[in-house]
Amino acid sequence: MNAATGSGAAIVGYGATEFSKCSGRSELQLALEAILAALEDAGIDAAEVDGFATYTMDNNSEHEIFQLLGSHEMRFYARTTGGGGAACGPLQQAMLAVSAGMAETVVCYRAMNERSEYRFGVPMSPSVPTSANLLFAFLGAQGLRTPAALIAMSMRRYMHQTGATEEDFATIAVAARKHAATNPNAFFYGKPITREDYFRAPMIADPLRLLDCCQESDGAVAIVVTSAARAARLRNKPVRIKAAAQGLPKNSFGLGSYWREDIVPREGAIVARQLYSQAGLTPKDIDVAILYDHFAPTVLPSLEAYGFCEPGEAREFIKNGNIEVGGDLPVNPHGGLLAEAYIHGLNGIGEAVRQLRGTAANQQPGVENVLVTGASGVPTSGVILGLD
Repeated sequence: MNAATGSGAAIVGYGATEFSKCSGRSELQLALEAILAALEDAGIDAAEVDGFATYTMDNNSEHEIFQLLGSHEMRFYARTTGGGGAACGPLQQAMLAVSAGMAETVVCYRAMNERSEYRFGVPMSPSVPTSANLLFAFLGAQGLRTPAALIAMSMRRYMHQTGATEEDFATIAVAARKHAATNPNAFFYGKPITREDYFRAPMIADPLRLLDCCQESDGAVAIVVTSAARAARLRNKPVRIKAAAQGLPKNSFGLGSYWREDIVPREGAIVARQLYSQAGLTPKDIDVAILYDHFAPTVLPSLEAYGFCEPGEAREFIKNGNIEVGGDLPVNPHGGLLAEAYIHGLNGIGEAVRQLRGTAANQQPGVENVLVTGASGVPTSGVILGLD
């Protein structure tokens, strides 16, 4: 597989609800709204959908959505594990299914009322004795009971290794809000922050402040994937899935990985090698990076893991507006999970589609290749989307 041929699969539709803190409707309704909008965008009838893909923590049954859409026949369905790390997993599954002829039209979706119905950021209290819950219970007894607390430990280690400081973390958070402030779809539209705002924010889990933490959002996003041959006949410019991959290093455990020799969250390096090899590209070919920012500081090791700079050099790489629109590598020009919305990462794929179509609110000129990543600190995933 190379950049000229791609995977044989392309994104032809994108849809989303508004992003809020109280949607006022069920997650199933949100999912259907986003899916119908994506199908309308693609110019494809709901009856033609024969595949569905989502990832763990989505509460909407593929089978129920299939019935409610009125699709004629479901030939493929998949649900990837890994939480936010699996954000790009549905696209990988859709790509494989379409390329193998197992399905013609696959809808990837994620819907959540993560603010109004439940919250990911609260202390974890596992009640079912699964293997993962037993390990989380072990960490919880030591006070590591929230995602922020777990990531804080690994980012403190990163600071020790590289000399990165809270000033560097502030650069990422301020850039995210700057991008969201000019994105009408973002929850924080029109609400930039200053460095002073960042440092006035309360400490959540040292060294993570409130403005380092992603949002808790209600909303839904859907993506329609079909064959490249069919995509060429539809109304929108096809966005080719040039590469898709998943990965996890040895001795890893979700958000902590305290059994690894190095607990810094650079899991993306495994995914990066696969992506660049599949697509026949290098980091220099990436025009925009959508890096999963569940916590602002994790952008730093992600920049290193995906080859944009050497380990320890990200704090210099982000200076002087380099990761802002107009910089050498715009990062999360939609505002990311910090400032657009936290739809578990799938909204980042939506931004990649907009950038490649040339319709983004904060459009970078001449975009041909966009990298999108899943969360770090957990089993992760990534895709390279591009134009032929």
